[in-house]
Amino acid sequence: MRDYLIEKLYECTKKPYQKYFKKNEPWNIDKKQLFNFPKDSLGYGLGNFLHKNHFDIQEKLEDHDIIHVLTNTGISVYEEIGMQYYLFGNGKRSLYLYMVILSGTLFYPKQIKYFVEQYKRGKQAHSFHYLDFSKMLSMPIQSIQQTFNI
Repeated sequence: MRDYLIEKLYECTKKPYQKYFKKNEPWNIDKKQLFNFPKDSLGYGLGNFLHKNHFDIQEKLEDHDIIHVLTNTGISVYEEIGMQYYLFGNGKRSLYLYMVILSGTLFYPKQIKYFVEQYKRGKQAHSFHYLDFSKMLSMPIQSIQQTFNI
């Protein structure tokens, strides 16, 4: 039931967040085009992630799925919350991030150990949350992970 509530909360807030808070331009790339990148690249990894999870590219939210790819974070509700803890540790600050962390901590108090681990992982990585990943799609995933200690 709590997973359902969190997912509904996300669905209700996603559109206003995209429209009013995300100032970046959409990437204007088709999911199928991602498979034209080299197999070890970030672009191909993103395409694989989207395909495997039956997702489409979400306009202006492309970075979110890139973070999944780079950090090897799953898509369950508590893992999504953990990824926000990771980003918080990595230096990202946003109202949306705070909202997810607060609601996630309240709904998943038994996962606090996992959340703290993710925060520490994010803290150990070099700051990368702000990068323009659209310009990095042809780069090898492993190279990015090593460069930023992800």
